[in-house]
Amino acid sequence: MNVDILLYDGFDELDGIGPYEVFDYALGYAAEEAADADAGSDGRSGRVRYVTLDEHDQVTASHGTRVGVDGTLPDPDADDTPDLLVVPGGGWSARDEEASAWAEAKKGDVPRALAAHHEAGTRIASVCTGSMLLAEAGVTDGRRAVTHAAAIEELRESGAEVVDARVVDDGDLLSAGGVTSGIDLALYIVEHEFGEAVADRVATVIEYERRYEVAA
Repeated sequence: MNVDILLYDGFDELDGIGPYEVFDYALGYAAEEAADADAGSDGRSGRVRYVTLDEHDQVTASHGTRVGVDGTLPDPDADDTPDLLVVPGGGWSARDEEASAWAEAKKGDVPRALAAHHEAGTRIASVCTGSMLLAEAGVTDGRRAVTHAAAIEELRESGAEVVDARVVDDGDLLSAGGVTSGIDLALYIVEHEFGEAVADRVATVIEYERRYEVAA
């Protein structure tokens, strides 16, 4: 499973870094299990990376953390298009016009890229107010979704069917509520992709008590 986490200036640190750590551990553990089952198996079970729309060496998150970037988001029809595209939120309620999910929604480039990937069949998962970028793209129209509590009414007004759950699985569109719910979202995906044992092993190593409020 190849995972790209789409970063921009002003994204919330934990929205992106929490899922990254879960997927990074999971891909390593899944490769170990595959190697144990098949002596000829070698290497990881995919990759997880931070990407931006345009070339950047790093971006600055909402609380000032500078995060290195691995590359740019591929075109939807490219050979290296991710199996899963994760969209963090950040700064939506503050309406920061320079660096935030709100700023990216107004600029329009990120929503356009998300709409193109959705149309091409890329599976997309949002964390926190990353859902609002999907709403701006029209991806959540008529779809079951959730976001941070502070933006719930805006998500509902955008045309989404808001669900009261920590994680919402609507097929090719997944969403998580506020900040730490991104870890539950990632663990949920890991369990479906690699099995309960791998997900539990990741939760154990990061010392995280899973929450199972998932609407599937």
